[in-house]
Amino acid sequence: MIRLNIHEAKTHLSRYLKRLEQGETILLCKRNVPIAEIRPLSKQRERPRPVGLAKGDFKLPPEFFDPLPEDLLDAFEGKRN
Repeated sequence: MIRLNIHEAKTHLSRYLKRLEQGETILLCKRNVPIAEIRPLSKQRERPRPVGLAKGDFKLPPEFFDPLPEDLLDAFEGKRN
C-alpha cells in the first residue's frame, strides 16, 4: 500500500498510476491522517456475459405474476394506514 499526503498525490499522481495498474492501493492522507483509498478497478470483461445461464434451473410459480396486495403497494409508495 502506498501512503501519500494530498500535496504529493496532486503533484505526482502520474508516477503512481503504473503501480495502481499492477494492483497496489494508495492510501490518501491529510496531514498524515488517512482520509481515502484509491484502488485499481477490476479488469473489464473481454466478451459480454452470456444471457440465460440459469435457464431451466428454477421455475416461477404462476402466483408470481398476480397483482400485489393493496397494503404492500401502499407500503412501496410510502402511504400509511
